[in-house]
Parts: sequence; structure tokens; C-alpha cells
Amino acid sequence: MAVREQPVRPEPIRQFILKTHSRCNLACTYCYLYAGQDAGWRDRPRTAAPGVAQATARRIAEHAAAHGLREVAVVLHGGEPLLAGAERLAADVEELRRTVPCTVHAAVQTNATLLTADSIVRLRDARIRIGVSLDGGRPAHNAARVDHAGRPAWPAAAAGLRLLARTAPDAYAGVLCVADLRHDPVAVYESLLDFAPPAIDLLLPHGNWTTPPPGLPAPADDPAPYGRWLTAVFDRWWAADRRETRVRLFEECIALLLGVPAATERLGLQPFTAAVVETDGSIEQVDSLKSAYEGAAATGMDVFHHSFDQVLTHPGVAARQAGLAALAAECRACTLVEVCGGGHYAHRYLAATGFRNRSVYCPDLTHLIRHIATHLTTAATPHPREAVR
Repeated sequence: MAVREQPVRPEPIRQFILKTHSRCNLACTYCYLYAGQDAGWRDRPRTAAPGVAQATARRIAEHAAAHGLREVAVVLHGGEPLLAGAERLAADVEELRRTVPCTVHAAVQTNATLLTADSIVRLRDARIRIGVSLDGGRPAHNAARVDHAGRPAWPAAAAGLRLLARTAPDAYAGVLCVADLRHDPVAVYESLLDFAPPAIDLLLPHGNWTTPPPGLPAPADDPAPYGRWLTAVFDRWWAADRRETRVRLFEECIALLLGVPAATERLGLQPFTAAVVETDGSIEQVDSLKSAYEGAAATGMDVFHHSFDQVLTHPGVAARQAGLAALAAECRACTLVEVCGGGHYAHRYLAATGFRNRSVYCPDLTHLIRHIATHLTTAATPHPREAVR
């Protein structure tokens, strides 16, 4: 299998994450953004001034035209983006679609506590898909998700998500869930199915070699606890007699094992092509880097004075597009490198050496990839083709 070297020229940015509100109505005890290494959010305006939205639209239009892009993705994020109001989100997307000379696919990522019948209708009518972050489908799974008074967020989140699934399935993008070793993986998965998600995105908790995630480093007799957690879900998902939902992590892994490029920051060697615009117009790398150290996501650029082509020249952005060349020597020599891709960039950080290390989740990713590969090679019949699209 040929290994892809560094691209001849940078890949254009195709996903733009726009911070519509820099605060959150929840105070989740594990939040890497508000309770982590980087406190830069304290200095940001709560909401973006109109000039930021207009300048951002012009910069995205400029970038799309320069690279002949036929479509871009825009994700409205926070904090909690719905603190800015559904009307404001819809207006910002409408401004983008008037300005950008290609198709704009828009989505919002919310904790669902502020979803109402009116806000869902407004977002749906503006062709903004709605993704929801949840820790599982039961109150006990969401004990760490509380508001600033310490009250549980579960009742409002569950009500908002059920309302979305019932009234606007066409706008329902799916559920994002972070693996938690304290909870039974199959129980978490099946509880999420109760909300009829079209897709479930399973993520590993953000952590690194300097600030390890919960449960790591693992004991010698159980070296891959997150790998085991994920493979338990995979087995339940794979064995179902019909496709109950899509699980992006598994589909990406299957695609990569079959030699199909997958667009993800967690697996594979594809160039990463996303950028963040903060409420003050600053352009940053993705928020996950803030789990490493203060200022890790900063570029020193903003939409008023810099183009997204200039962002592509930033060393941190270039490293995330360098493929094999950006990886540690042990990753380059690994037989799984085409699939693993070194794992999530933020999970490689070590204070003494930066990001050129294997992932803190290396044993877990190895366990998961080999487990899925075994199922692919031993399956009597192919898995339904749509599961790897």
C-alpha cells in the first residue's frame, strides 16, 4: 500500500466553524473549553458584532472563488450557539449564502436545552441542520452536564432532542457523544437510539501525554480501555439486522481499511481543512487544540486583515496538512499508519516535544482498527454498502 506524502500545495479550507456565542448556558464539569488549559474565551465578546459576520462572509467568498470550490461547510458553534438566538443564526447563514459563490451547507451544534418548536422551525426553514451533543440517552449518563447553578441539564436537553426528532427529522443531523469509561458502552449506544438519531458521532475525550484523559495511562493488564469500549459498541452496531443509525467513526475506519479516503481529523492521512472564526473575528485552529495549552489554537490572524489563504501558511495549519511527514518516527513505521493517521492531532501533545508524538490513545486505536479489520476479513457476506459511504 502506497503511503501519501505531503501535498504539493495546501488544500483549501472547506469547513468554517463560526463562533456565534462565546459563552455556554451549561457548566459541564469535564469541559475542556471552559474548564481546561486555555482561558482565552474570557476575553472574547459574548456575541459577534455584525461586522464580523460580514467580513467572514467576504473572506469565505474570496477563498471559495480563489480555489474554485463548489461547496463549503459552515458550522455554527459556541459556547452554546443558540444563546445568540435562532433568528440571528438564520440571518448569518442567509448573509453567507448571498455572498459566497458556491453551495453553503450549514449546521449548528447545540446542547439542545434551548431548542423550542419556534427555534427548530426557524433553523429548518433556513436549511440549517441541527446536531446535538449528549453524553448518553439516560439521566445518569449526563450527570456532569449541569447549568451554572448546578441543576441537571438532562430534562431540557432530552425534551429538546425529542422535539427535534419528532417535528423536524429532515433537519436532524445526529448526536455527538464522548466515550465515558464509567458507563456501559452498549447501554450508552442503545439509549441514544431511543432518540432516533440519523447518525451518532463517537468521540474520545480530549487529552494528551501531559494532561491524560480519564483512565489513562492504562494498567498493563488492560492497555486499551477506550478501544474495548468502542469495539463493544461496534459489535452491537455491526451485528444489527438492519442499519439502525450511522456511526461515523466506524464508517471512516471501514472506508480507510478498504482503501477509500475518509474526511476526518481522527483517522487517516487526509489533509485537515477546517478553521474557526471567533466572536471577535480572530481566526483560530480548531478548539480541540485548546486542550493542550493556552494559545495552542491561535494563529494571530483575523478576518479583517487576513485571508484564509494566509491561514494556510500558518505552521500549525501546515502541519495538519502534511500527512505522513508530520508524524513521529514510530507512527511512520507502523503498519496501521494509513488508517490511524497518528490519531487526533491534539491527542499527540507532550509539553517537552510538541505534537510529533504518537497519540495518547495509540493502544486504543490499534485495538479498534484491528478489531474492525478482523470483522471485514471474516464476514461471510459484505456489510451493507451504505454503511461505509
